[in-house]
Amino acid sequence: MSQAMILCAGLGTRLRPLTDELPKPLVPVGDRPLLAHITARLRSQGIHQVVLNTHHLPRAFDSVYEWLDVEVKVVHEPEIRGTAGGVAGARRHFSSAPVLVWNGDILADPPVGRLLEGAALGGACLAVAPRGRGEGTVGLDADGHVVRVRGEQFGDEVAGGDYLGIAALGARTLRALPDKGCLIGDVVLPELRAGGVVPSVRVAGRWSDLGDVASYMEENQRFLDERGVESWIAPRSTVMDSVSPERSIVGPGAHVFGYGKLRRVVVWPGAEVRAPLDNAVVTRSGRIVRIA
Repeated sequence: MSQAMILCAGLGTRLRPLTDELPKPLVPVGDRPLLAHITARLRSQGIHQVVLNTHHLPRAFDSVYEWLDVEVKVVHEPEIRGTAGGVAGARRHFSSAPVLVWNGDILADPPVGRLLEGAALGGACLAVAPRGRGEGTVGLDADGHVVRVRGEQFGDEVAGGDYLGIAALGARTLRALPDKGCLIGDVVLPELRAGGVVPSVRVAGRWSDLGDVASYMEENQRFLDERGVESWIAPRSTVMDSVSPERSIVGPGAHVFGYGKLRRVVVWPGAEVRAPLDNAVVTRSGRIVRIA
């Protein structure tokens, strides 16, 4: 049975101050935590066993497992080990290879089966969003193999792309992972320098890494658009009749009071906020993070 590891041990510094209260994979996007969107996409493609690593605010994960609908094993990292080291620290939980590795802050729809096939010979296979030649974080040759990364060139580039932070790792790569380090700098680059081949799989469509608070808001707005609704109010929340939500999301257990519009506001589960309010995220502690 195919397995996946979702990397959740990062600090989420670019999304502060939201990540002062929750690890980035747990911030709510629409009706559920970001992590639950990822596991739903994995489950839809046949992966039902997932390993998570944690570091920042690890107890916050205790309340999210009911959302995930997959079998979960957790590895806590007292010290962050990096994307390669994190997978190395979880090897005992993998019953077979290849293993899918997914950064816990990425929303995308990669073809999981093709990624796993690309790593079946033992190496790594990267999920890449296509861009023009010379653009993006990686360059690809005519066969879709990585020939440019981090400023180093290993062949003739015909197209560029962005590595999405999603990859499949075969048995040989899993065995060779360093105890600390990153998948690109300490796994992919050495493979290419040694003359090896690193295949990629093209990922069409939109993707996001929720890079800052503004992009976090846009993902929540996109959630509304994809469902064709003006606002989304959780069944277990309370919004007073004197409040008019517009393009807003109110999480379970939240309470909105006051008079006027709640426009483009994301209210986290359990939060309490007074209307009117525009263009803001309200965390569970009541902190209002405004978006310019």
